Amino acid sequence: MEELKKLCGGRDTICRAVVVNLSASSSPCGAVRTMPKIVECVPNFSEGRDKTVINAIADAIKKTEGVILLDVDPGPSTNRTVYTFVGSPEAVVQGALNAAVEAYKRIDMTKHKGEHPRLGAMDVCPFVPVSGVEVEECIYCAHQLSKSLSSALGVPIFLYGAAADRKLRPADGTPSYRETVPQIRAGEYEGLYEKLTDPRWKPDYGPAEFIPRWGATMVGVRKFLIAYNINILSTKEQAHRIALNIREQGRGKSQPGRLRCVQGIGWWLDEANMAQISLNLIDHEVTPMHVAFEEVCKDAKELKLGVVGSEVVGLVPLSALLAAADFYAEKEGLFVLEEEQRVRLAIDRMGLSSLHPFDPKKRIIEYRLPGGGKGERPLLSLTAENFVQSVAARTPAPGGGSVSALVGALGAALATMVGQMTFGKKQWENLDSTMRKLIPKFYKAMNDILPLVDADTTAFNDYMEAMKLPKNTEEEVHLRNSAMQAALQQAISVPLSLAETINTVWEPAIELAKVSNIQTTSDLQVGVRCMETGVWGAYYNAKINLGGLNDPQCRDKLNQQAQKAVATARAGCKAVLDILESREIQ
Repeated sequence: MEELKKLCGGRDTICRAVVVNLSASSSPCGAVRTMPKIVECVPNFSEGRDKTVINAIADAIKKTEGVILLDVDPGPSTNRTVYTFVGSPEAVVQGALNAAVEAYKRIDMTKHKGEHPRLGAMDVCPFVPVSGVEVEECIYCAHQLSKSLSSALGVPIFLYGAAADRKLRPADGTPSYRETVPQIRAGEYEGLYEKLTDPRWKPDYGPAEFIPRWGATMVGVRKFLIAYNINILSTKEQAHRIALNIREQGRGKSQPGRLRCVQGIGWWLDEANMAQISLNLIDHEVTPMHVAFEEVCKDAKELKLGVVGSEVVGLVPLSALLAAADFYAEKEGLFVLEEEQRVRLAIDRMGLSSLHPFDPKKRIIEYRLPGGGKGERPLLSLTAENFVQSVAARTPAPGGGSVSALVGALGAALATMVGQMTFGKKQWENLDSTMRKLIPKFYKAMNDILPLVDADTTAFNDYMEAMKLPKNTEEEVHLRNSAMQAALQQAISVPLSLAETINTVWEPAIELAKVSNIQTTSDLQVGVRCMETGVWGAYYNAKINLGGLNDPQCRDKLNQQAQKAVATARAGCKAVLDILESREIQ
């Protein structure tokens, strides 16, 4: 990443553009990013006793711009410390590099003893996608750190997990001999000298040379792991019995458990005088928290045991709690719209505060970040007056793209309001079930559109920065063109994403127009006009940038997409207005 930044003249925005271009390579026309890019990095260092060393590494991470250190967990017996920090992809790479450089000065593996298996001073360093980031971008992070680390310190680096070289896999697709941490770490530090003499164990980065002071480092990519404990009024043995029933491994190959991507054991919690079923949800998208909780409750009921809540150890992604909230809302027929209320529902139904208060601001990863995990939104943070004045200023941005997004969001907000002004009133009680289906669609569209207000200006600024890149050498010209194309694709993708999002709500708007509170007719009329204007604005902003794309097939495809979006919006808006006018006449 540092080398890339040098080629980019130190401009982080252009580095981001290149990274996005690389990570979106599967899509010939690029992809819009509307969520904040959050990557978690969890390096494990082979020092858990010397507070001076532990604090020095922590300080190196803290001082990295754009990084937030969330947790430092030293273990004296293991002589190992786990650091957890989050930030943008480029920031966490720099944070991990800074930590490793500090560790190199202070850790001497020739003197290291501890209970935990280890290969080197920075033993493992996984990158974990949290939000707005695909696995491919984390793989890119793993390669950038490995390259920088081997260059700066001259140490051997092995890639593991999703970052491992898939060319080493057997034909049947099973993991290769050097894809997992246990495989690579086999023999540990003491066996590393001999391992490095074997050509099959040539490092992915750095020299095939034993560095006594350091050893070797494993850099990889994995999904977010949720450490989740469920409280049960039972014996330790009964808790473990349930754990064996649900964990993927089960009781062995002949008796697998019910839940995939779940590890688990039962244990006794002295301080609470009860048992716990301790689970590691290795992939919470495969087996979510609420599924694990419900499965434990089912087994506990059969055994006539009481489940009395649960707890998360460490941090949890917001998506995990929102998924739980949606499950319980659907299960119980509840109408819960706002994020704060959905989080509260999840906390209550799974009893996450049963042992210790679960404070969302401290325990949800996204809420620990500046802006509550919503990323930088300088335009949205302005007052309405200041936003208007910033548009009027003698600067090209914010311009029509940001205004189109804001207008579109206001249109979706008005539709949401119209639905809420109909829902819950006795005279329209027969429409409650209809409003429960319609309102969330407008509310979601509104929230999906809002980040595009800033995204449009960011894309424009990135393109302008790309144009300023040097072009004195062939390499500089190539990088400049790559950065310009990446930024240009983003400048087109943002408005097209706006148009597509707005166009998802025309059918719900037509249904709403037929039955909504007649007193809100003008609000819905204004709302659909705003949404149509948002799509027209998206069309104009995409069209003006299409000419700069080098790929003619992509250019034609996006042009057709833009024209189709306008046609859809015109038809949808007219349909809604016609319905509302016919209701007025009656």
